[in-house]
Amino acid sequence: MTEKSTITSLFQSFENKRFLIIGDVMIDAYLWGSVDRVSSEAPVPIVRLNKRESRLGGAANVALNIQNMGGIPVLCSVTGNDEKGILFRELLDEKGLGKEGLVSSDNRLTTVKFRVFGNNVQMLRVDEEVAHELGENESQRLMRKIEDLAGREHVDAIVFEDYDKGVISPGLIECVLGMAKKRDIPVVVDPKKKNFLNYRGVSLIKPNLKELRDGLSLNGELSDPVQLGRAVGTLQEKLQVDTVLATLSERGIFYSRREADGRVNAGSITAYIRDVADVSGAGDTVISLAALCIAAGAPVELLARICNLAGGQVCERVGVVPVDKERLLDEALRKFCDIEVVE
Repeated sequence: MTEKSTITSLFQSFENKRFLIIGDVMIDAYLWGSVDRVSSEAPVPIVRLNKRESRLGGAANVALNIQNMGGIPVLCSVTGNDEKGILFRELLDEKGLGKEGLVSSDNRLTTVKFRVFGNNVQMLRVDEEVAHELGENESQRLMRKIEDLAGREHVDAIVFEDYDKGVISPGLIECVLGMAKKRDIPVVVDPKKKNFLNYRGVSLIKPNLKELRDGLSLNGELSDPVQLGRAVGTLQEKLQVDTVLATLSERGIFYSRREADGRVNAGSITAYIRDVADVSGAGDTVISLAALCIAAGAPVELLARICNLAGGQVCERVGVVPVDKERLLDEALRKFCDIEVVE
């Protein structure tokens, strides 16, 4: 059992930690309606629209998660100079998130994922996006923003939230990692396939099973713990990364850290049984809690347990939602300390 004071102190230490969050931002748009007939034009249901909703997604959802846990997120990204870009900034204002790290581009669309729900069931998703890499001018403008923001105040950690939408490139990664090394800032990464092997030397990388297989060009499901451990070990060696946090969906999380004395601390955390409503955004939540724990100096097993808990909690709600700090703390005390929390 973990001591109550260990958990509460860790959660308190998240307060006012400052994070640069670099990556692809987007709007998660929801169209809610009812279905009671099929179209005469094609064999598809007709959704009678009842409600529209727009939420912050991608790296912006990471910012929301960190903010909800008491940290100070500074979002660094590129959006289109378009109507949806204006809406994105309005959503940031509504949540009290700053815009000083954003760059507007005439050459891009602001990414929007439209999800259509009929009778509370997701029926369709439509993505509006441009996924090519940033132009040289856009990339330089973004890097100048990052350097300026890192130089103004102390940064406790940098988060790369990579959705393969073009904001993150090998050149940008190299520049940021060089800057982080000079300033002794830990870097955590939620990767995708395109840049997977460019994150050499980061503090923590969080692939899911598909990303781990694709990034290392592996075959098979990695369902065997021995195979999974070997794959994670290969990744650690290949990227010279201190900590790997592999998310396994309903199987939980596998963690591995190379400690200062050279030994490897590895293990599995089983997922708790939950009523899963929607897995959207769970990865954002996991990398957010990993960044907070890295910045706070948490031991790797406790980091993995908290990330596992947080990712599971957000799956109980429909749509992309950030974690709730008090609810997460309450469940952590119950699960890790065997404490009955009084509401």
